[in-house]
Amino acid sequence: MSRLPLIQPEAATGTTAELLAAVNKALGVTPNMTKVLANSPAALKAYLDFSAALNGGSLPAALRERIAILVAQENGCDYCLSAHTYIATKLAGLDEAEATRARTGQAGDAKAQAVLSFAAATLRSRGGVDDAELKAAQEAGLSDGEITEVIAHVALNVFTNYINKAADTDIDWPVVHHHH
Repeated sequence: MSRLPLIQPEAATGTTAELLAAVNKALGVTPNMTKVLANSPAALKAYLDFSAALNGGSLPAALRERIAILVAQENGCDYCLSAHTYIATKLAGLDEAEATRARTGQAGDAKAQAVLSFAAATLRSRGGVDDAELKAAQEAGLSDGEITEVIAHVALNVFTNYINKAADTDIDWPVVHHHH
């Protein structure tokens, strides 16, 4: 059971109700994570705006989902691992094998591998990547914009991992457990 209340859309008012309605309209469902975030309309809006901005960036959905899977695995967030494995394989066109490989920072193509390697370095160093890690990403063909977006996706996913771990959000996706 979630340790923070799940704000139900029908019980929400004002800005919170508008934000949850927008989530439901966009996804067809209102995930429990957004119901937890709705405890703070500012936090929910920050998440929705950050996600929407990055979804309009240069990284395709399957690559964004690989980053999310890697970060959730590294941070031990089963809620996010479950959600992003589902989204990756059912909506973003990634096959089960590639979704599983992403958990360990592995990918079947060179660009995705470069992205995951840099994302892992960013996460593990808390942003303190060294010159060699940055150079490797550049030499693998990642643009400065793509490198910047990888860092932003890592940060967005750390935020959602922390929210869901702190709240112990009830998982409303097919459950995937992280490897210890």
